[in-house]
Amino acid sequence: MKLKKLFSFVIVLIFKMNLLKTSVLNGVAVLIKTATMFVLNKILAVYVGPAGYAAIGQFQNFIQMITTFAGSAINTAVIKYTAEYHEDETKQQTIWKTAGSIVLSFSLFFSLIILIFQKQLSIYIFHTDIYQSVFIWFAVFLTFFTFNALFLAILNGKKEVIRLVIANIIGSIFSLVVTGILAIKYSLYGALVALSLYQSLSFFVTFILCYKSHWFKLSYLFGSIDKNIAKKFLAFAVMALVSAICVPLSQMVIRSYLTQEYGLVYAGYWEAMIRLSAAYLMLVTTTLGVYYLPRLSELSKIQDIKAEIYLGYKFIFPLAVICGLAVYFLRDWVIVLLFSKTFLPMRDLFFWQMIGDSLKIGSWILAYLMLSKAMTKIFIITEIIFAATSILFTYICSQFFGFEGVSIAHLINYGIYWMVVSFFVLRALGRV
Repeated sequence: MKLKKLFSFVIVLIFKMNLLKTSVLNGVAVLIKTATMFVLNKILAVYVGPAGYAAIGQFQNFIQMITTFAGSAINTAVIKYTAEYHEDETKQQTIWKTAGSIVLSFSLFFSLIILIFQKQLSIYIFHTDIYQSVFIWFAVFLTFFTFNALFLAILNGKKEVIRLVIANIIGSIFSLVVTGILAIKYSLYGALVALSLYQSLSFFVTFILCYKSHWFKLSYLFGSIDKNIAKKFLAFAVMALVSAICVPLSQMVIRSYLTQEYGLVYAGYWEAMIRLSAAYLMLVTTTLGVYYLPRLSELSKIQDIKAEIYLGYKFIFPLAVICGLAVYFLRDWVIVLLFSKTFLPMRDLFFWQMIGDSLKIGSWILAYLMLSKAMTKIFIITEIIFAATSILFTYICSQFFGFEGVSIAHLINYGIYWMVVSFFVLRALGRV
C-alpha cells in the first residue's frame, strides 16, 4: 500500500515537473513574442491609429477563417494523434502523409478562390477595392502559411519543445521586422501586407527544424490519404471549422456594430483591448496548447485526466488571474506605453475585460479536454451558441452601459460558458 502511494506521488511529481519545464521553456518564447507584440502595438498605434486597428482586426479574422479552411482545421488532430501514437512511428508517418496531402490540396484550392474574388473580398472586408492587392499577397503565400502551422503541430505532438520554442521565437522576430518596416513605410496597407507574409516566411525556419530531426523525412509528408486517419481527422476538422467560423465572424459582427454605434475609432479601441488581452494571456494560452493538449491526448485513465485538470486549475488559472490584476492596476501606464494617449478611452473596458479573461481561461481548461477527447457534439453546440450570445450580450449591455458594455458582455458570456462546459464535460467524465 505504501509502495503504491509512493509510486502515485512520483507520477504526480513527474507531471508537475513536465508542466513546469514546458511552461519555463515556453515562457522564453512567449516573453519574446509578447515583447515583439508590444513593440508592434506601439508602431501600429502611431502609424495606423485606432481606426486602422479596426481594419487590421477585420483582416486578421478573415485570415483565421481562410487558413482553417485551407488545412489548419486538422492541426489539433495532428497534435493529438502524433502524441497518442508516440510509440508507433509508422502510425505517426501515416498521420503526417495524410495531413500533408490534405493541406496541400486545400491550400491551392483556396489560393485560387482568393485570386479570383480579390476585388469582392476587399470591398466586403474593407468597404473599398484599394486593398485588393493585399489578397494577392495572401493567396500567393497561403500554402507556406498553412504548412508552417502543420510543422508546428507536428513538433508540438512530438513534444519537441525546444524546437517549437525556437520556431516561435524566430516567427516573432519575423513578425516584428516585417510588420514594423512595412507599417512604418506604407502605413495601414503595409501592415495588411505584413499580415499576409510573415508567418509564411517563418515556414522555412520551421521546415529546417523538422527536417534536421532524426525522426522526420520529407517523404513522410506526402503520399496517399489513409481513409481511417482521414475519418479521425474529420471530427477535429469540423470542430476547428465551426470555431473558425463562429469566433471570427462574431468578432466581425461586433466590430461592425461598434463602428455603426460609436464610430470606427471606438471599434479600434475594442480591437486594441482584444490585442492586449491576447498578449498578456499568451503564456497561459500557449502553455495550454503546447503542454496541455498533447498531455490530455495521451491520457486514457479517468483518474489521470482528473489529476491533469486539477493541475491546470492549480497552476494555469491562478497565473491568468495574477496577470489580469497586474494589467488592470497598471492600465493607464500600459495604454500610454503600448499604444498612445489617443487610446486612453479604452481604460473603461479594463475592469470587466480582465475578469472576463480569467473566466475564459478557466473555461478553456475544460474546453481543451473536449478537443483532446473529440467531444465533437458538445464542442460544436457550445461554440455556436456562445458565439451568438457574445453578439447578443454585446448589443444588450451596450444599450444599458454604453461602450463599456462590450467588456461586460465578454464577462457574462464566458461566465455562463464556463458553467455550461463544466456541466457537460464533468458529466461526460462521470459516465466514463
